[in-house]
Amino acid sequence: MSLHWVPVAERTDLLAEPVARAVSGVEGVEVAGIDPDLADTAAFCERYGVTLDESANCVIVAARRGGETRYAACVVLATTRADVNGVVRRHLDARKASFAPMAEAVELTGMEYGGITPIGLPEEWPVLVDTRVAEHARVVIGSGVRHSKLALPGAALAGLKRAEVLPLAG
Repeated sequence: MSLHWVPVAERTDLLAEPVARAVSGVEGVEVAGIDPDLADTAAFCERYGVTLDESANCVIVAARRGGETRYAACVVLATTRADVNGVVRRHLDARKASFAPMAEAVELTGMEYGGITPIGLPEEWPVLVDTRVAEHARVVIGSGVRHSKLALPGAALAGLKRAEVLPLAG
């Protein structure tokens, strides 16, 4: 099965509400509907012929220091893992950093688990984009829901408000 990419403005019905509100200011974004049972990266890539090195994952990190919890998004290629306990923790000046629990991430983002994307996150959250993602000509990432994916230049992710580009993979 192949993907039918269209400009995101033509199919905002394929996006989570916070993504639909925020995506208009992002250049070069396309969206394609997918089988929601195949939203997880490995299954998606295998079924739709997208390579892991052109797929990006967005994970929500909870950073804690002195009783305060702050959240951030980390965007890495599917072939790498974010160094949450090293690079990310230090960058966020946290004593402890971990992946946010699924229910918490879903509630705070207004997006579906397996579809969380950096576009449309709460405005105060930093978006940490791995240098390999930022340099990529085009990456495929979640759309806020499990039944579609977004494709866009890595530079568009790096250009998001609150985005910071750094080597995240450990």
